[in-house]
Amino acid sequence: MDSESEAGLRYVDPRHGTHAPTTGSPARPRGSVRRTTTVDARRPEGFAAGLSLVGQGRDLVTHADGAADVVARAATKVEIRYTGGPIVHAISTDPPVSGTEALIGRVASTGFRAVIDSAVDASAGSILYLLLDETPASVLVSGYAIGHAASRGEFDVQDLARIRPPGAPLQIPDLCAGFRVGGVIHTNIESEGRAPLVTGPVATPMIDPDDELDWHEMAELGANDMRRARRHDLWRDADGTLRVDAFFRDSHMASDGVETIVHEYTVEAVIDEERGVVVACEATPRVLPWFECPEAAASAGRVVGMTLKGLRPRVRAELIGPSTCTHLNDTLRELEDVLALAPLLES
Repeated sequence: MDSESEAGLRYVDPRHGTHAPTTGSPARPRGSVRRTTTVDARRPEGFAAGLSLVGQGRDLVTHADGAADVVARAATKVEIRYTGGPIVHAISTDPPVSGTEALIGRVASTGFRAVIDSAVDASAGSILYLLLDETPASVLVSGYAIGHAASRGEFDVQDLARIRPPGAPLQIPDLCAGFRVGGVIHTNIESEGRAPLVTGPVATPMIDPDDELDWHEMAELGANDMRRARRHDLWRDADGTLRVDAFFRDSHMASDGVETIVHEYTVEAVIDEERGVVVACEATPRVLPWFECPEAAASAGRVVGMTLKGLRPRVRAELIGPSTCTHLNDTLRELEDVLALAPLLES
């Protein structure tokens, strides 16, 4: 079937998972802090030449009287070259931090985040840390654009040898709900020798047009670009309870100018601020590729009882296997940033 029918509807694989994207963003609570970030995966010189990850983010405090102030901004640019896998060729940050040279020459996948923690002077919980932490997943998800370009005849599949890293694939059976043995991806690989082509719904707007401070400024996506976007709202209830409302989305801009969603979750959490512990957490799948994927949303409840301090490595170590989702896990790991954001709230 053509990627777009005469009626203007996008083809969607019938084996898809949840397709119920959100529209806009909730109103900013008074007395809250909102963090928004995006990492755009761009290939300005063509698919085989390399990948540019352009990250930016902002922290906005909304006061009790409704006035708002930007309290932090950050930006990153990570240049990837495919020389034996996705290798970091250059990196720049704003504000500048020491230690990023340790990331040069590294494969932007397994082990990359450990180097951030050990060598880069980016404060845990900062926007800059989050943008750098997104690098491995952004590189991995950017392969979606390659598959779709190849399906449209816009990309020479022989160049895939330059882009895909040598050795065993990172997506092993039972890695997550989507790669469950017997699931859509696994059976498609067994029957056709390749993973199925993910097709998502047309992207709904993330931004509230009536709120000019809703998100940070974002450039337009170009053909074959991808975007990883996050929104994190934090506020205290009248009784002082900390609440989190988080949003995550991966999207892709096709060469015909139609943006579609690959992954989308919303997460609500309650934090015991005095103890620094997650006391409630619920994830809602909004858009996921395959029908097995939404089952992973229940794994969000497993962070209940975990302390915020050390949550990132603990989620990576404990939330593994076919009952989980790697993209949801990244959103759950971000809850540790409450430690840095809560001090921005007014008493």
